[in-house]
Amino acid sequence: MERVRVSSSNIKSVGYDPFSAILEIEFHNGGVYLYRSVPERVYERLMAASSKGTYFNDHIKGVYNYRRIR
Repeated sequence: MERVRVSSSNIKSVGYDPFSAILEIEFHNGGVYLYRSVPERVYERLMAASSKGTYFNDHIKGVYNYRRIR
């Protein structure tokens, strides 16, 4: 999945596949995680958020199943 670099102190890049509803997030610490069954509107709101880290913590972390891929 291709990711887009974002401006965030915590998140380095974000990718999304609308067909599988998978959100991929790369953190500055090097970890890459796949989040499953994420609605496209959540991805769009993450990308539009002024603080992507805050949006991630409030609306994604602990809400969607995930697995670390790196």
